Amino acid sequence: MKKKEIVYAFIDSQNLNLGVKSNGWNLDWKKFILFLKNKYGVSKAYLFIGYIEHNSKLYDHLCSLGYNLIFKKVLCVKKGNVKSYKGNVDSELVLNATTMRYNKAIIVSGDGDFYCLIAYLEKKKKLLAIMVPNRKYSSFLKEFQEYIDPIYAKKDELEYKK
Repeated sequence: MKKKEIVYAFIDSQNLNLGVKSNGWNLDWKKFILFLKNKYGVSKAYLFIGYIEHNSKLYDHLCSLGYNLIFKKVLCVKKGNVKSYKGNVDSELVLNATTMRYNKAIIVSGDGDFYCLIAYLEKKKKLLAIMVPNRKYSSFLKEFQEYIDPIYAKKDELEYKK
């Protein structure tokens, strides 16, 4: 009897969220985790996200859906009366994806900064898919075309509807 493969998803939350929104729709996070489990057999979905204290209800909700949240400290930047937050999760995602024990990985991001991680995973025969949120993903990822699974083409099944 063949042992079941352990599949983990490593999700760049900001790239996913903003990428989908740039297509004019919002992601249903519950549908997305079910999609990952049903299509790819994902046993753990790691969501890399900046920590902002007043978003605790969102974090609780995401955890209740089955995501494993890995937080990054954020920097609050003020321009006049407008606050924005900066928190780049790339290094945390790469570190976790290279040190955890699993058989196959799905990278959810269209960011070219993950090129070295994706090349590493492919060389180790651990890359299962690269899920890109929109058509404007990095040209660095073009050489991994056979692994690309476009989220933007799944609006009908993954869109949040009130």
